Amino acid sequence: MRIPRSTVIFFLNNLLIVSFFGIFSSGQAQFSQPSGISLKFPWAGGMNSCQFCSIDLNLDGINDLLVFDRHGNRKVTFVNHGTPNKVDFSFAPAYTLLLPDMHDWVITVDYNCDGKMDIFTYGMGGVRVFKNVSDTALKFKLITDLLESYYYIGKVGILVTYVDYPALADIDNDGDIDMLTFFGLGSYVEYHKNLSMEKYGHCDSLDFILADPCWGKFKESEGGNRITLNAGCPFNDHEFRVTCHASPVTRHPSRVTNSRHTGSTLLATDLNNDGLKDLIIGDVDYPGLGALFNGGTHDSAFMISQDTAFPSTSRPVHLFSFPTASCVDIDNDGRNDLVVSPFDPALSTSENYNSVWFYKNNGSNTLPQYEFQSEQLLRDDMLDFGSASHPVLYDFDMDGLPDLFVGNFGFYDSSYYKEAVLYSVYISKLAFYRNTGTTTVPVFNFVTDDLAGISGMKMLGAYPALGDLNGDGRTDLLVGSSDGSLILFINAGSSSDIPVFETPILKWQGIDVGDYSTPQLFDLDKDNIPDLIIGEQNGNINYYKNTGTEVNPLFKFITDSLGKVNVTNYNLSYKGFSTPCFSRRTDGTTFLITGSDEGRIHLFGNIDQNLNGKFTESQGLYNWLSSTPNDTLFGWQTSPAVGQLTDPEGFDLITGNFAGGLNYITKRNPAVIIPGIYEVNSLPQSSLKVYPNPADHTVTVELTGSPVHARRSTIMVFNIFGRQILDLPFSGSITIPVTELPAGIYFIRIGDVTAKMIILHP
Repeated sequence: MRIPRSTVIFFLNNLLIVSFFGIFSSGQAQFSQPSGISLKFPWAGGMNSCQFCSIDLNLDGINDLLVFDRHGNRKVTFVNHGTPNKVDFSFAPAYTLLLPDMHDWVITVDYNCDGKMDIFTYGMGGVRVFKNVSDTALKFKLITDLLESYYYIGKVGILVTYVDYPALADIDNDGDIDMLTFFGLGSYVEYHKNLSMEKYGHCDSLDFILADPCWGKFKESEGGNRITLNAGCPFNDHEFRVTCHASPVTRHPSRVTNSRHTGSTLLATDLNNDGLKDLIIGDVDYPGLGALFNGGTHDSAFMISQDTAFPSTSRPVHLFSFPTASCVDIDNDGRNDLVVSPFDPALSTSENYNSVWFYKNNGSNTLPQYEFQSEQLLRDDMLDFGSASHPVLYDFDMDGLPDLFVGNFGFYDSSYYKEAVLYSVYISKLAFYRNTGTTTVPVFNFVTDDLAGISGMKMLGAYPALGDLNGDGRTDLLVGSSDGSLILFINAGSSSDIPVFETPILKWQGIDVGDYSTPQLFDLDKDNIPDLIIGEQNGNINYYKNTGTEVNPLFKFITDSLGKVNVTNYNLSYKGFSTPCFSRRTDGTTFLITGSDEGRIHLFGNIDQNLNGKFTESQGLYNWLSSTPNDTLFGWQTSPAVGQLTDPEGFDLITGNFAGGLNYITKRNPAVIIPGIYEVNSLPQSSLKVYPNPADHTVTVELTGSPVHARRSTIMVFNIFGRQILDLPFSGSITIPVTELPAGIYFIRIGDVTAKMIILHP
């Protein structure tokens, strides 16, 4: 393994120091990974908009964890080892194949009191129910495609839309599971009482009746998230109420019309130990949660007070957009903790990095005391690049080992309202991991999350392609973008560990394929100079033949229908998002793997001597790559990279997806990830002041606004690769001589707070 050199970054011949660590690290920071420790489950695929559900996956009597990410309808499963007072999960993807198909939202609850969690999920304007019938293996049986309730004159399907998250709980404390959900036109919560105990004397039936059309006697405003307590119930005409429920499309116009639509998330739980179910509620387009406190009875709920910045006893939730809360015992202490993540179905509205907030319950299950712990529960132990990750394997430093590059649609930056409509800003980055392993044991060591400093360009849809485009023996960088054009970065040939590039060339060679260009440099026609293949949003593949030379490439458009490939599934969408990855087997035959908007990875052959014809799609991709069964859907907008990482004769596959993470498919052991040091936003009460910064002779560090235990602590200094180089006593302020430190980027850590320090020696 190579030993990294000290790093000084000179970008475009100016003394512009670029922070390569941290996603939107505009403030102070804390460590998201301990120095020198690899990620626990790097290839779990990322997390964007998640719901957390308890379920015993391996049937050992300990509740494990199902994380459902609605941005791709991804089932991410973790086995809980049950260590008391510890967050102790292992990534266990094999269980996803044993779970039923689910989309939009999922809740697990033991409705029939057999000790096994059943599954409630969205289904065409209503609720689907799967009964857990596990014996020696995890199994489920579909009970109903549309859960019904008695509405005044007869049974109809309970309307629960894809932008509403209902509450399932024993509301009346009689031993069976009831349901709360917003009325079809928006403002009032319906209480659907389960009559299983009353009719049959046991809890194993789903026999609902609309018991209260205005449960809690409160009203949510039609165009916002304001709650009015003691609101009169307007529903006196039974026929009117039934008619409204027969028209589910009224309530939720599409976001693309720029109309505000209603949507809410509900969690019913006892917050004040009075035996009554209170309510935690989130609202579409807003970042906070509210709590409503029940002062009524089991049979007649009445909300008497509210907490509009929940939990007000800790750090209130502020998470764009549309947070949903789950109660799950995360740390095995017998108390249900609070986990919060966005619920917004829109793909370009929500936080996509600091998107899983964890509050530890220091109270009890009926009198919880939630204390904020993290914005990145589980996510901080996996690779995650915001939204729509695009991995590429290429031997950048020409040492015989493929390195890993990852582009993305963007990281969440900020949100704002314009004419009462929520908009969010995203910024693309490119990550670079150098392979410091061997030809059979890949080890990807984090180098930078902002290769070429493209975050400063405020672009979207960065997709990397690499190759020598001027014949100087150095690897250059070509970047696709959301506008369909290409950006060229010529390698400046710096000796720095972090590559430095010349001024970018925009709209390179005038190439524009429409939207979301996904380029690859590959010698398709075997004439020893790289051609240019570009995927795009429409799902087709463009081919530009290189008619120039090694030192002066000139790409000529040949076709926008290479191989007659189009990965668009028109039954789902009119977008395909093709992401072509051509490669060659050891016998020299060419193959193509491409991702798609629907999430399937496509394999094509019959390419050599057939560039004007139709490529042949093959079905044996996963049998070829893996010795275990694999789900062919990894989430929406998949993006594959294939390379010989663990066997000179065989291939491994790395796939990106819209959730921003990566999955790894291999017959051998997956690559190890060395994360280095990341900066993420710290708690607001923590502040480190470092000055001067950059520095030459000395650096002064002051800590303000932090807990006392951090003031009388130790100051630790780490280099850019996570190696600790200083350890000094600290009591609030210190001046450190840095004359002997090599120029570069360093990180200062005091307690749970971290700041960046830059050393320059003119």
